[in-house]
Amino acid sequence: MTNRTALLANTKTLAEAIPLLMGDRVEVVVHDLRSETIAHIVNPFSQRKSGDPSNMQEIDFRPSDTVIGPYEKVNWDGNVIRSISVVMRAESGDAEFVLCINHDQVDLQQLQRAVRALQPARLSSSQPESLFRNDWHERLNVFVSDWCVQNGHRVDELDRTARRDLLGALETSGALSERNAASYVARLLGVSRATIYNDLKANTG
Repeated sequence: MTNRTALLANTKTLAEAIPLLMGDRVEVVVHDLRSETIAHIVNPFSQRKSGDPSNMQEIDFRPSDTVIGPYEKVNWDGNVIRSISVVMRAESGDAEFVLCINHDQVDLQQLQRAVRALQPARLSSSQPESLFRNDWHERLNVFVSDWCVQNGHRVDELDRTARRDLLGALETSGALSERNAASYVARLLGVSRATIYNDLKANTG
């Protein structure tokens, strides 16, 4: 078996193997650069067959060309095809065959459209004032979160000093003036309400 014959046989075997892994939406074409024809094709959804012209006669492959792509083209039915081409070379380095892997993108595009259709409406850039005007829970959440970010802390890992600093900032801002606010902050910080009151007392002592 000549080197070229062995190379073609190996390339055909590779062409048969790829769709077994990647499914029916993948077409694999082996182009013979000498005869300028299709030497082999698997899953021919492009309506081509073995022996058809390869249309590669004007391509001058550089020695550095090995894997070309990915690139996109449009199939006969309008579907977008994403492709990659592998230049198969003889021991001499001459380009003998091109293995083209063509992936029909129609299923992915339909999935993308379905995901977009299921996505909720875009959030407003600001919270609805009528809903959040009196939501002191939300204001406390935002205050505590922003304070922790600005001071390099995690809300669930505050030590006593950091906790007392946070409570001091909350008290100064007036955020603890709401009824039951101290109890809510205690739940946020994972401590008892008594601890919150003791910390507040320590801050003023």
